[in-house]
Amino acid sequence: PEPPEGGWGWVVMLAAMWCNGAVFGIQNSCGVLFVSMLRLFGSSEDKQLVFKTAWVSSLSMGMVFFCSPIVSIFTDLFGCRKVAVIGAAVGLVGLLSSSFVSTIEPLYFTYGILFACGCSFAYQPSLVILGHYFKKRLGLVNGIVTAGSSLFTVSLPFLLRVLIDSVDLYNTLRVLCILMFVLFLAGFTYKPLVPNTKDKEGGKKGKSRFPPGKKICNFSVFKVLSYRIWAFGIPAALFGYFVPYVHLMNHVKDRFGDSVPEEVLLLCLGITSGVGRLIFGRVADYIPGAKKIYLQVASFFFIGLMSMMIPLCNVFGALVAVCLFMGLFDGCFICIMAPIAFELVGAQDVSQAIGFLLGLMSVPMTVGPPIAGLLRDKLGTYDVAFYLAGVPPLIGGAILCFIPWVHERQKLKERAKAVDGETTEKMLENESTLVSDATEKPVKELDSGF
Repeated sequence: PEPPEGGWGWVVMLAAMWCNGAVFGIQNSCGVLFVSMLRLFGSSEDKQLVFKTAWVSSLSMGMVFFCSPIVSIFTDLFGCRKVAVIGAAVGLVGLLSSSFVSTIEPLYFTYGILFACGCSFAYQPSLVILGHYFKKRLGLVNGIVTAGSSLFTVSLPFLLRVLIDSVDLYNTLRVLCILMFVLFLAGFTYKPLVPNTKDKEGGKKGKSRFPPGKKICNFSVFKVLSYRIWAFGIPAALFGYFVPYVHLMNHVKDRFGDSVPEEVLLLCLGITSGVGRLIFGRVADYIPGAKKIYLQVASFFFIGLMSMMIPLCNVFGALVAVCLFMGLFDGCFICIMAPIAFELVGAQDVSQAIGFLLGLMSVPMTVGPPIAGLLRDKLGTYDVAFYLAGVPPLIGGAILCFIPWVHERQKLKERAKAVDGETTEKMLENESTLVSDATEKPVKELDSGF
């Protein structure tokens, strides 16, 4: 059915906005939790402390994306509402159990896997359900929804700092469980307008049944060349993407000590990221077709450049400026993910297209921060880590430049095939008309003879 462009969709948009805020607000504020974990679980004798602790936050962010292909399959099978509600419940259990551990190792499972998997199952349906309610305003709505994470990223670091200082890390994690409980309730608003795959199959046969395997795992999206380039170009750009979110707080402590409020940097990232999502989400609505990709190319160029400039900032004000620019283009990259997916593969396959992409993104996002932590442990400084973190976005952006050209060529080929098909069909119709006329003439002559 044609999306209603509003109505109940505005309620769904607010619920999806809370989802983005709760999931990525917590993930992006991991720098504050990271410093607290170093204090709580670390010792001066552990020479790989930063490396081991970085795995908690890195594994958590990576698993959010790693589970996405599986989430897309479940979303197609059971619908957005059921998957989102169950995901939020699992995330709540994972976060609550993380508040009862006494060493760093159990956090790899409770926070890094269980909580993150729940977030993944809650997050992806929030992207898919928007396409049920909006089409013309999809870019704007995605910008508003993804701005939710910016609002939380702005406020959470200060709240977390106050909570950790007053009630310790464990009780802080329990307070964060409130966000996940509200997310659990928000999932019930995802009223589906398009039947899921299982319902379609059940309707055909008159009973509920699972569809064939080919419909469950829709690998046909990889037949689209422009999508293939996008699905491998984005992960190539993301090896250094999550490094500043995990290590920037600790880098500031190393460089400036306790004399500066390092949470201000996350505030800057969050504010300009939200502004970027609102602005570029609306701008994307006016950019035709796959040319939206050029916004992501520009985003990666500036993100890479800003990452390389972090070690060059010997004044805290310069670091603030870098974070402002980085947040702005981070917002641009995030908000147009779903609109680009719709352009490249169409609404029919968008759920699994997004799922496969997020799954491929998980590897670089998981690997980057621990490598940066290892370099910090070995070299005693983050400088090399931030320089290297800026290289992959430049390479990934260069790869994405080819997509609009490839996509246009694909569309021209499809049009040519359609024209050829129509021409052949008309020729067959003309031939059949000629044959029918030829057979009718002798019959008429015989009739007139009698």
